[in-house]
Amino acid sequence: MAPQARQSVSGSRPDPYQLERLAEELAARELSSASVGRFLGSEHLPIQPDLPIYVPLSHDNEFLAAETFNVEKFLLSRSYTSLPELRTELREYLSSLKEELVLLINDDYEDFISLSTDLRGEGARMARLKAPLNGLREQIQVSRLSLQSIQDAIQAKLDARSKLRDEKALLHHLLKTSESITRLESLLLITKPNHVEIPPPHLSGATEVSSAKTRGSRGKHLSRVATEYTQLLYLVSKARAENCAYVEEIQWSIDRIRDTLTSDLDHLFLNILTALTGTGGGKTSELERAKLVAELTECLCVYDTLCLWRTAEDIIKRTVVLPYIKKSIHADALAAPHSPIIPHTPLPSRAPLSSLPPRTPYTPYTAFLSKQNPFDSKDATSSIPYLDESNDLLAKLFNQILRFVDRDLRRVMQTAEQVSAKSNPARMDLTSAAALPSNIEVATHSSDGFDIMANVIWPEIGHAIMEELGSVIFAAGKPDEFLKRHAAVQAFIRALEFIAPSTKSVQAMRSHSVFASFNKRWQLPIYFQLRWKEIVGKVEDSLSTTHIDPNFSNLGHPVFLTPQAESVWSALGSCWSAEIFIPALAHRFWKLTLQLLSRYKIWLETVLPQTEASVQATSPMDKSRSSTPQASSEAIPENNAVDDLLKQYAIILVDIKAMTVQVLALWREEIGSALPELAAFQDMYINPEDALGEQLNSLSSIAEQVTKQVVQLLSRRACDSLLPVRSIPSQFRAMSSKRMPTESSYFVPLILRPVKAFFGIGGSSVAGDRLQEGLLKESATEVVDSVCQRWSLRIDDVAGVAHRLVQIYPVLDSNEEDGGIAEASQERKEVDSEYFQ
Repeated sequence: MAPQARQSVSGSRPDPYQLERLAEELAARELSSASVGRFLGSEHLPIQPDLPIYVPLSHDNEFLAAETFNVEKFLLSRSYTSLPELRTELREYLSSLKEELVLLINDDYEDFISLSTDLRGEGARMARLKAPLNGLREQIQVSRLSLQSIQDAIQAKLDARSKLRDEKALLHHLLKTSESITRLESLLLITKPNHVEIPPPHLSGATEVSSAKTRGSRGKHLSRVATEYTQLLYLVSKARAENCAYVEEIQWSIDRIRDTLTSDLDHLFLNILTALTGTGGGKTSELERAKLVAELTECLCVYDTLCLWRTAEDIIKRTVVLPYIKKSIHADALAAPHSPIIPHTPLPSRAPLSSLPPRTPYTPYTAFLSKQNPFDSKDATSSIPYLDESNDLLAKLFNQILRFVDRDLRRVMQTAEQVSAKSNPARMDLTSAAALPSNIEVATHSSDGFDIMANVIWPEIGHAIMEELGSVIFAAGKPDEFLKRHAAVQAFIRALEFIAPSTKSVQAMRSHSVFASFNKRWQLPIYFQLRWKEIVGKVEDSLSTTHIDPNFSNLGHPVFLTPQAESVWSALGSCWSAEIFIPALAHRFWKLTLQLLSRYKIWLETVLPQTEASVQATSPMDKSRSSTPQASSEAIPENNAVDDLLKQYAIILVDIKAMTVQVLALWREEIGSALPELAAFQDMYINPEDALGEQLNSLSSIAEQVTKQVVQLLSRRACDSLLPVRSIPSQFRAMSSKRMPTESSYFVPLILRPVKAFFGIGGSSVAGDRLQEGLLKESATEVVDSVCQRWSLRIDDVAGVAHRLVQIYPVLDSNEEDGGIAEASQERKEVDSEYFQ
């Protein structure tokens, strides 16, 4: 019944799209594709396109909801629908829209009908409301114009009042400026232009101030004037920024005040310096000196306030420094002859290592007696490191200058430094000047503040020395005198740096152009060339000998056995001795040191005797075959040649060992501290210690070669003692009673005699005694190994010969005797081995 009902229903409702047929075909197609995929693989099947999805027309359709309907896009979106079907679908959508509109009208019919009745009479009402709007608009425009005019008037009054306020402030500044000028003129007692008598500028206020105030208040009075003048400059700068013509009118008054103030200040400062330094001829008590120091501080504070540092320094230079320098440093200051006697440094007695006098480890510029930090000390009167002036006119001159600086200028420098430190705390530096390297370079140096040492004392002293004494001090013709003067000048400079109030002053002094010019005047390359000829000439004269005398005994120098090694060591020591070395030439002397070691190595390679060329020693087997008296007579000179060769080798080994030890000690004590520190980031940087080690390693390689030659010769001579081994059979035959040996052979104790003789064991050998510690054990071990191998071969040869005789002559009666010889040889080998061990 159900299928029939479904058929009837389907038959009664036609299906224009034949959806059931399409669904059945789609199901059949999916079943067929699945069955084929199971046999052929799904990867071989073509990709089936998706069927179009039917979307009915609605209000949500993007093409129908667009503001502008596009026919082409709409048709393309419905391309899967035929035109008749699309027309039918649009008609159905239109009918649905009409039904919805009718339904909407039916739901809101009352509101729709009342819409027209509610708007009745609204036009007249709108006209009544619109009539007063034009009048209101005109009134608002009038009110707006009135308010704008009132606002403009108020703003103009405010601007005028602001301008008046600014002008009032400017006028107030000008009044203050005028009052400040009047006050300054009254303080400085400057008369008006219409006054008949005008006192000199430097005496404008001296008499009146001294009558009105005590002498101790003059500095304070000028300090007050300077403060007022600083305020005046501030007011003038503010007025000048406003382009005020009044400033130009009063500029002459400002200039007159400045000139009068500086004149009075310079006059007072000059009087104070004259009183403190005693250049005026009078003596002052301690109380007066204290007052003068207080006035000096006030004057320096005024100079610092006015930024007139160079003016104060110029007064110090003209008043104090220049007169003394001209009086002390002149061309005849060193006219007296110098004493050739140089005092020696007391040292404990020790064995001299060179021909030079004993030396102490080098310390550059040993003028300082105290190791404490001079800037950390609270005592301003600490001792000055004076030079040793015994029999030295240059040192006496420098000490006089140091005493002058300490007595007349040190207090002034310290006071000026304190004033500068208060006004500029960045200048205060309490580190020690002695800790600064001598080759310090300051990139920038501020010119603010006082720097009396760098700008006054050192430039005048340096100029005077270069101009008056330059031909004497900087002459390098006599190296000893040049070194003495160079050391004295460097000690003098270090003493000046010791007196300097701060490291900032020391840095400024070293960066001054006079300091650079002064250092360039030293003829250091010429001095080095003279020393180089002196040192290298002696070494080359000594190394001209290309032969080592084995019988030479250097009793005067117990460290080295050859005069050549002693000469090289003396040259090395002289390069870094206080009698020759100059720190500025450290790199040149270091290069010369390496060259001397290299030259000594080349000389050793030249004079090193060769075993094959010196001695044509025959092998022990050849010696055993030549038993004639002529062969024994030829062995005597041959043995003497080997003895001389061993002595030469021993001398070379001793000198190389001593040279290595002495050079390393010299590096630790002097060279390492004397060489300047180089920047590790430099591309061509080479560690000096590595370079020295490379040179010493080259000497060690020669020592290793010589040691091998010595061991070879000692092994050969020790093996010569094994020649009697071949006589064991004849000794056994000559014995009346045949018995096994119980004692060692007579030649066994003689085997190590060459080793003992070489190392001086049980005898006297100057070279061998020094080689026992590092060479005896190793060399003796190698010699014993060589002898044992040769000895074992000889014994085996003797026993083998006896066995062969037994096998070759079995019928002879001597068979038993030869067999006993073989057994005796083996027993002899065991007994000798036990003794030798």
